[in-house]
Amino acid sequence: MNEAIVNRKDLIVMKLLHYFITVKNYTPIILQGAEDEIWLENLKDEYQIIRIVSNYLHNDEQFTFDQFKARKISNRISKKIFSYNMNILSIYTDLGDNVHLKNAKKMDVVSLYEDSDIFDNELLNKKFPDLSNKLTYSEEGVELFIKITNDINEKNKTDAEHADEIFKKKTPYITYTLMAINIFIFILQFFFNMDKELIDKYSLYGPLVRDFKEYYRLITSGFLHSDILHISLNMYALYILGTQLESYLGKAKYLIVYFFSLILGSLMSITFSGNSYYSIGASGAIFGVMGSLLAFGYHYRVYLGSTLKDQILPLIILNLAIGFMVPGIDYFDHIGGLIAGFLITMALGVKYKSDKTEQINGIIITTIFTIFMIYMGLFIAR
Repeated sequence: MNEAIVNRKDLIVMKLLHYFITVKNYTPIILQGAEDEIWLENLKDEYQIIRIVSNYLHNDEQFTFDQFKARKISNRISKKIFSYNMNILSIYTDLGDNVHLKNAKKMDVVSLYEDSDIFDNELLNKKFPDLSNKLTYSEEGVELFIKITNDINEKNKTDAEHADEIFKKKTPYITYTLMAINIFIFILQFFFNMDKELIDKYSLYGPLVRDFKEYYRLITSGFLHSDILHISLNMYALYILGTQLESYLGKAKYLIVYFFSLILGSLMSITFSGNSYYSIGASGAIFGVMGSLLAFGYHYRVYLGSTLKDQILPLIILNLAIGFMVPGIDYFDHIGGLIAGFLITMALGVKYKSDKTEQINGIIITTIFTIFMIYMGLFIAR
């Protein structure tokens, strides 16, 4: 009875799904029009895409067409998730005797007929050395099928809960507070005739930071603005981008990103912009928010792929271009903030996505960048 319910192909597919989803952290991809095949993605693995094909292919012509179709679908996926040159592993469970296996560019192929073939396949065991151990079960037949199904459902449920936690809407108290402080100081500047006094005392100016050790200017300059247009553009950008990043990263990490980007943007400004003018504005911190969104979006590009490509990247490029083309804009502050936001997010880590190796690399690179900018901004630039 068990053998009648759990057929050969189902058993192979379920065992492979159990391994790749619960052990290797692959995530199923929902595709329209892809029948009798399952697509899985893990952008951190050697094979970013694994497809398990249970459709019967009779001859080489059908096999070649299947590879062509797979490449077309993978190209569509790569554009959506902003990940190009993906390696694909196609696992076939029902190939005819007239099919001759042949790897294609960026696509390896494996044929399995019995579930025991999984343990004997050279490529699978080379690429996934723990495969044999992980696919050894005490259950058999329907009990095994039920166990595997429950394990996969539990893993998918956990992943869905993680995604819901990250992307559910939260009240952005930190962003609102930062906006309120900026607006309050702007009111002091222009409605209480304190503009000259505040700019003289708190704006960013290299010689005063270096020679008089007024390091507080690296931060206070980010809360001053030149006119109503300046603060309106910055506060609008902070509202749109900051509310998202605060929700994604959490309040503590968001606050670190904001002020770290503000300080590093200011350091790059006094290093490369010269000492001919005073610099003010929250742009360095806002570009840091953009850089952080870029780092976050890279990790969650399965969810934010189109947003990353169609909104975040064009926004960064447009604002950098404006900084270079319009006179009087401190574009070095923008660049410094952007780099700082990206690096500090790597160091802080993205919840449920970053591993220890990536965070350690992020900490090392961020530390080197910070020391370099402090050295250049406070001791070398004149």
